Amino acid sequence: MKFVTVEHDGRQRAGVLAGDSIHVIEPAASVQQLLDDSGTRLRDAGDRALRDSNLVIPIAEAHLRAPIPNPSTVRDFMTFEEHFIGVSGIAGTDAELPSVWYKAPGFYFTNPHAIQGPYDDVAVPPGCAAFDLELEVAAVIGSGGRDLTPAEAEQKIIGFTLMNDWSARDLQAAEFALPLGPTKGKDSAISLGPWLVTPDELEPRRLGDRYDIPLTARINGEVIGSDTLASMSFSFGQMIAYASRGTQVRAGDIFGSGTCGGGCLAELWRRHGSGIRPPLAPGDAVSIEAAELGRQSSRIVAGAAGVDIALFLAGRPVGGH
Repeated sequence: MKFVTVEHDGRQRAGVLAGDSIHVIEPAASVQQLLDDSGTRLRDAGDRALRDSNLVIPIAEAHLRAPIPNPSTVRDFMTFEEHFIGVSGIAGTDAELPSVWYKAPGFYFTNPHAIQGPYDDVAVPPGCAAFDLELEVAAVIGSGGRDLTPAEAEQKIIGFTLMNDWSARDLQAAEFALPLGPTKGKDSAISLGPWLVTPDELEPRRLGDRYDIPLTARINGEVIGSDTLASMSFSFGQMIAYASRGTQVRAGDIFGSGTCGGGCLAELWRRHGSGIRPPLAPGDAVSIEAAELGRQSSRIVAGAAGVDIALFLAGRPVGGH
């Protein structure tokens, strides 16, 4: 099944997609409220909506939000070797994969309050002159756990969705001078959707513990890169299991695959120089797609000018209060 969150009459409602129509789930509930370990509650709600929903909305008229609009956490991994090598110069490292790469899937926590819908406009972050897209796929779990095995973790996956982890590359590069990881370079927007696809729908594309799903990124209709989800160095089960080591993961948590090979402009800049294609700017149309997972389409718009924090520090002694 494909589950969505649709805005109708000022309220966000869960629904299930069938053909070109969304059957809204009754009684009113969010996708997150319907999550459970086995996925039975969500699928049963979807079956009931397909049989007798009182509200059916044509997809062409629907205002889709992110399928999980209010996650408690978003962990974003880096699992595509081609992407790591392609952007490694931004972080000041060489193109050799470090040995730690093969020991565990690295990730960082990004901003759960920055979630946007699949067709929302995306604003350039304040102070950014090198805005970029990042084509990813995210897994969502239906229940929590701790110290999971990869097999246990995979069983908890309730569905998959497209993810665009927008990045302010110039801010990100400056932040790497501090040993804290990305901050303002990464927290302006995360686009999710258009729908959450249950794992059974992707079984025909299973390749061992991966999925052979084609991924494509376009800017203004031009393909800038493509890959397959099967290129991941770690499976989603391994990623979630590692995230659960010594701590809790919870229902509705989101786990991003990291950017696929060719899924961003930064790789082009690193390989061919910044003149190969300019950063994203207001007016650009960005689309990402992944077979059964659907297609996102985002228009880049101007953002806020931002407050110059340095003005507040002027004349203040170092360490002053």
